[in-house]
Amino acid sequence: MILRSAILIMSACGVISDSILIAFYPQFFEMRYGLTSTVHVGAYIAAISIAVMCALPFWARLTRRIETLHLLWVTQFIAGSLAIASAHAPTVQVYWVLTMLMFIMKASYLLLFPYLMREEKPENHGLVIGMVAVVVHVGAIFGASVGGSALQYLGPEASMYVMSLGDFVQMGICLFLIFSGHYVRKNSGKASINNDNPRVEKNGKLARPAGAWIALAKLSGLMLLFDMSAYLVRPFFSVYWESIYASGNQTITGIVFAIPGMVAIVGLIINKSFLKKTFSNLDHTAVNLLIGATGLLLQASSSPLLVLLGRCLYGWSLFQVVVKLEVTLFRISQPAFYDRDFAVANFFQNFGVLLASFAAGYIVSWIGVPMSFALAAAGFIFTAIIDRSLFGVDRHHQRGLAAANAHQPKQLALEEG
Repeated sequence: MILRSAILIMSACGVISDSILIAFYPQFFEMRYGLTSTVHVGAYIAAISIAVMCALPFWARLTRRIETLHLLWVTQFIAGSLAIASAHAPTVQVYWVLTMLMFIMKASYLLLFPYLMREEKPENHGLVIGMVAVVVHVGAIFGASVGGSALQYLGPEASMYVMSLGDFVQMGICLFLIFSGHYVRKNSGKASINNDNPRVEKNGKLARPAGAWIALAKLSGLMLLFDMSAYLVRPFFSVYWESIYASGNQTITGIVFAIPGMVAIVGLIINKSFLKKTFSNLDHTAVNLLIGATGLLLQASSSPLLVLLGRCLYGWSLFQVVVKLEVTLFRISQPAFYDRDFAVANFFQNFGVLLASFAAGYIVSWIGVPMSFALAAAGFIFTAIIDRSLFGVDRHHQRGLAAANAHQPKQLALEEG
């Protein structure tokens, strides 16, 4: 319980740190360096995705030799130090170099997720992933609100100082867990809890079950499509909102940007209490993707009230689909491969964010922000079609749960992957 709580707190700190400026990069670059190019903002956010997607597999491989928490306290210390250094970057080129190194270090905290899932029973995966999703969204709420206020009242340099704080808190928690003994030591035997005993080849390496890579590839492709659609509207939402609701208050903008996080809290409560029993249709991936597409189209209306309603529907869809995809990932994987499979899936997710970030800059510069919402809605519908045709998230999710409850090898859920 102490380990789970600590990891959730660390995840919250990481998300808050990442969310400080994510909604305000257009304003940040204009205030700090006088840059107003939408293409530049899209390219910068895309570069963040490249840094993360390339770094995470390296960190996952490194944890085979170094215990995860021992690695994280070092990387988070370096990330926090680089954030402070970037606050004093004299040119935008230096800022790029320092912050890209910072995000490479930050990426290591994402390994907390598979680290936690190895210690949880399969039947608890849905609840834990839901909790992590809520932590992520609540962290986004707080981070966006704090980031907007810091940028408006304290300036762009102070925003970087606030960002560094989350990294140093993570470092402190890592050191606390290490010195108090509340972590999983390698070769202690505890890390193999709930392991399905994958085959061992003659060379001593673990062998994947038949069909595992195919199922993982299909699911990762689906995640790429979903994330590319979901994040197409993110880079310029704050600018769009301020153009239709001219309050001039960036704190309000940050709160509106983070409405999906508020909806995620409601979603977790509903899921845990009565969703699957009373409204079982709302648990279907295709239904939630259509709800998300409707929410995205409402946000293209340029009416503040319809945008707020659209943010709510979009937030519901985002939470439900993300939880379903993440649970399915761990259903088709095995504890011994959690780090590796999570790194692969995360690579494709970040590649989707990368494509969305590059596309967003050009779409906004050519045809405006409202069209980005319409294209994202089309992406949600296309994701639903691809899922129904080539993979079937709901089918794999249910088979994986049945296999876990019956203590059967997970490859049974992969035969039709």
